[in-house]
Amino acid sequence: MERTQTQRQDVPRSGTYTVDTEASAVRFRTRSVFGLFPVRGTFTLARGSVVVAEPAEASTVDAVIRADSFDSGLGRRDDHVRSGDYLDAARHPEIVFRGTGLRRTGGGGVLHGRLTVRGAGAPVDVEITEVVAEGRWLTARGTATVDRYAFGVTKARGMTGRRLQVDLDIRASR
Repeated sequence: MERTQTQRQDVPRSGTYTVDTEASAVRFRTRSVFGLFPVRGTFTLARGSVVVAEPAEASTVDAVIRADSFDSGLGRRDDHVRSGDYLDAARHPEIVFRGTGLRRTGGGGVLHGRLTVRGAGAPVDVEITEVVAEGRWLTARGTATVDRYAFGVTKARGMTGRRLQVDLDIRASR
């Protein structure tokens, strides 16, 4: 019996990839109580796609996060963040990212895009730290800093961190 080996490459083949929401992760870190305490948690991806173009700089990314999926492990805080004071998940159930411009850097790249939270959009850059293509699969890792004030989420200044560090692990298939 002949064994086939999946070839691993750094540059994925052009085409449309559908994000596997179960195999992907969106994690965040911030601080609370005047920056004294770390807060870590997750969001759930609802859906997403990656279009790898030729040239790669023309590639696009669409991702939708469920606003009601905010989870820091503390139910009372999570309910408050989902409320109208912060994410207003009942009125704005989706957090949407649209990446439209890739700039290659030494070991990765920067994906320029627009993030929409509570109906307000602002530019956000995602630093791509790793891209691996194996067969029909694409795995990408990246990080972004999100300033909640840019989206009108300004409740509890000082008590709640202004910036969130967002770490992305995305797995998608053709």
